[in-house]
Amino acid sequence: MAILSDIDIKKYLDEGLIIIDPLEDAERQIQPSSVDLRIGSEFKGFRIIRKPCIDPRDKSDIESYMESFHIGPDESFIIHPGEFALATTYETVRLPADLVARVEGRSSMGRLGITMHVTAGYIDPGFCGKITLEISNIGKMPVALYPRQRVCQIVFETMTSPSVKPYGHPDRDSKYMGQTRPESSRIKHDYELRNRK
Repeated sequence: MAILSDIDIKKYLDEGLIIIDPLEDAERQIQPSSVDLRIGSEFKGFRIIRKPCIDPRDKSDIESYMESFHIGPDESFIIHPGEFALATTYETVRLPADLVARVEGRSSMGRLGITMHVTAGYIDPGFCGKITLEISNIGKMPVALYPRQRVCQIVFETMTSPSVKPYGHPDRDSKYMGQTRPESSRIKHDYELRNRK
């Protein structure tokens, strides 16, 4: 695997092989080996519930454990120490069948104690949609996040060959394809949990 440089990122964008929409300030957002992405205006956080745990095999909807917050353009979402929230990138991203991508938090956010992905920083070839951000505040102070603020960066890597069944393929269980807003976990749809009695 090889990481795309700024030259190759621009080439892939110009040829429509990678789509980042909207890419409103390419000169500033395209970095030496990544593209800065911005945060959207919708966030999801866990409600306080009276259950002993979140059970992925529970028939109730995990979505009911969460509540959504829409933030105006001049408002901020405050994430407190120890809190976890979901959001998405402002941009929609589409990858070809021969590229994978990783989302990394920007160093400036990490220095405030804010992580932008807990585990899901990997984007499969063929993915199209807004990228879910799994945000945690591991610092000691609340931090304000503003819609369209640059919070993360996407790094593109070439594969040895195109995927035969990229994300979104009819034979693949692509639960988050085409997402446009923060999506709660759909783990209960995993085949190993779905088929258990």
